[in-house]
Amino acid sequence: MDLQRIQGYGDELYQALLNRTPVAPLTEREPEITIDDAYQIQLRMIQRRLDAGETVIGKKIGVTSKVVMDMLKVNQPDFGHLLSGMAFNEGEPVRMSTLIAPKAEAEVAFVLKRDLIGPGITAADVLRATDCVMPCFEIVDSRIRDWKIKIQDTVADNASCGVLVLGGVRKDPRRLDLALAGMVLEKNGEIVSTSTGASVQGSPVNAVAWLANTLGRLGIALKAGDVILSGSQSPLVPVVAGDSLYCSVGGLGSTSVRFVE
Repeated sequence: MDLQRIQGYGDELYQALLNRTPVAPLTEREPEITIDDAYQIQLRMIQRRLDAGETVIGKKIGVTSKVVMDMLKVNQPDFGHLLSGMAFNEGEPVRMSTLIAPKAEAEVAFVLKRDLIGPGITAADVLRATDCVMPCFEIVDSRIRDWKIKIQDTVADNASCGVLVLGGVRKDPRRLDLALAGMVLEKNGEIVSTSTGASVQGSPVNAVAWLANTLGRLGIALKAGDVILSGSQSPLVPVVAGDSLYCSVGGLGSTSVRFVE
């Protein structure tokens, strides 16, 4: 895809973000679009946000479960950028008026204390480089109309990232077995899913290693201080104003989020 079209689609997605007005799927308009094209569109969209004053605070990993991979007909995860304007702390309400069609995912976030530069990164390297982990929510939100996405659509749309809510409890991942740690997700007081960390590439640690190696092949490093969302351990849960979610992770702790108009 030529540069003009890449920039045009990136600008279109940025405007959709600002106006909260979804656009037609890119894959319908560009049947030959590749995943590499989509990442270039993503970078254009991100650059528009950086130009507006935001900063990059980390990365997210998406499409980590076999169910979602099968749905999108891919055999590996994808990634997107986390920006300063996306981050909420536990206790801060998320306003629905800032989103289009949000769905919540519960997962584990990593905060790095040293750089991770792939390829060649192992799970042990990830643990050594991690300052702490915490339970968190990613609120995914598609700028693509009606969530009619293929992998190229979600990649171009910054892996469908909306906002993230970081829990207040933080622990050393070397004191936990994140693969075996059970997660329970509740919506408005009712359990909607249970899982373990093994549902994410065998372990959230493996997912972070995959990200470091994938970015390393592109000449990009994960930096000390980066927040890394390791991938959803729950189904996508649609939310509306008035909803509240609570997730707990065995040995790690819990966090919650509520949604308002």
